[in-house]
Amino acid sequence: MKIRFLKKTGCILIAALLSGISSLALAEEKKPPITQYWMNVSTQNMSIPGMSSEEMSGLEGMMMGRMAGMGPKRGLMLQLNSPRPVPAVPEATHDIPPGQKMGSTLPLLIPERTKPVKEEEGEEAKYEKPKMRMLMYWGCSETVRQGQPKVLDTEKMSMIDFGKAMSGKRGSAQNPPSQRTGWAYSEWPNRNNQKEIPKGSSLQGNHFIHGNYSPDIKFAVDENHDFMAPVEFSSVKGGLADSIKFQWKKIPTALGYFAMAMGHNEKTGEMIIWSSSEPQEPGYGLMNYLSPADVNRFIKEKVVMGPEVTSCSIPQGIFKESKGAAVQFIAYGDELNIAWPPKPKDPKVPHDYIWAMKLRNKSTGMLPLGQEDSRQERRTRGRQEQEQDEQPADTERSEERPRRGKGGLMRGILGF
Repeated sequence: MKIRFLKKTGCILIAALLSGISSLALAEEKKPPITQYWMNVSTQNMSIPGMSSEEMSGLEGMMMGRMAGMGPKRGLMLQLNSPRPVPAVPEATHDIPPGQKMGSTLPLLIPERTKPVKEEEGEEAKYEKPKMRMLMYWGCSETVRQGQPKVLDTEKMSMIDFGKAMSGKRGSAQNPPSQRTGWAYSEWPNRNNQKEIPKGSSLQGNHFIHGNYSPDIKFAVDENHDFMAPVEFSSVKGGLADSIKFQWKKIPTALGYFAMAMGHNEKTGEMIIWSSSEPQEPGYGLMNYLSPADVNRFIKEKVVMGPEVTSCSIPQGIFKESKGAAVQFIAYGDELNIAWPPKPKDPKVPHDYIWAMKLRNKSTGMLPLGQEDSRQERRTRGRQEQEQDEQPADTERSEERPRRGKGGLMRGILGF
């Protein structure tokens, strides 16, 4: 009887203990959801050594949109997710510091939900395996290293294997605010308010987000989390058949750098890609925001270049059969993460966050390659134009002759 009683008592105690643990777990799970606010900050630039930022900006309009994105541009996207119910007339806005030069506030708007379009029933599309052959190179080096290139050919491998080979490294999952069931979502820019970010705009100072479906959010941005300096290439040496060495100006707030280049072999139809990573890496998953922890990890793995690096070389001859190629470059910035209210020092004091904000930063750039190959062509064209200018011409012919200058030079560099 005593043994049965002890067993029964033990079972009751274990059940009670497990019940208590489950109750604690449920209490943890039932913590109220917190409002999320993200600032996605970016700087974009297309840089050509020897041409100033002002010249690049002016060229954009002269090319009538064909090279949209030339000249330094700043980007800002604001995103708010709130678990509070949306009122009949929702209102939310982000009051900005005077140095941002965009007025006093940026209104956050709930986007209209688009209705899904029903697809018309018809014959099932026949699947055809795409034909693609890609040569992959990697590493800052004047010559092609042993074991390269890695050849990816859809005719000789499954699409699953091809996809795995192209996936490469990726940063930790980041889930910015978005439209989802049970949450209010608003953003800027939006359909009612879009503004160009002016030159000299600064995020430094106090920020205040307030509205009728979110808590008040107040924080300050310092110089380390302001718009990053643009990517500026100071030098590029070598034609497409040579080893191409490119250098860039150090960005003060950059945590690390990554570069990749692409070209197309006109004769074989092969795609050629290269990345600055020391180990094999295509780089597609790294051309976006990365957390500081990911950047530091990838620097240790020699996938990302450290903040002290200011030059890199593309191996000789990998783009020699390409009509042109271009480097895509990214500098990773620091993050600002703030949650409110702050945790009390005493762990026994109950605590729940009401809101959390994140500011993430990046600076990207593009560098067209092959300028060395077209120098002689530009010189020849320049001499011809000079001779034409020296010759007398009638009014009708002089009106038809296009004006030349920096635009003509740029057309020669960029191939149009």
